[in-house]
Amino acid sequence: MITVYGIKNCDTVKKALKWLADHNIEHKLHDYRVDGLDTAFLQQAEAQFGWENLVNKRSTTWRNLDESVKNSLSKTTALSVLAKNPTLIKRPIILQDGKTLIGFDAKEYEAAFK
Repeated sequence: MITVYGIKNCDTVKKALKWLADHNIEHKLHDYRVDGLDTAFLQQAEAQFGWENLVNKRSTTWRNLDESVKNSLSKTTALSVLAKNPTLIKRPIILQDGKTLIGFDAKEYEAAFK
């Protein structure tokens, strides 16, 4: 079973979940808001994608973030900022069974799950 990390009301997560369901791929959602977020997951995601790619700069959370936090964001500070603001994490994320996906792109999912 594939675990999709994200937030259930995110449109991009919904597209990914629908794609998986339409292709009969067994999956479950790990909702950051409901199920929490652990440091090990963030460290694994950062190692795979880089901290810059984890930060969703198009999110409302980013726009509402204090300017001093935005301006001082670095590899050292990013994971703690993301842990405190899980809606700031780009989503969905899949890190399982050799599949490393961030965001949703149907062609990438097709290639990863064929």
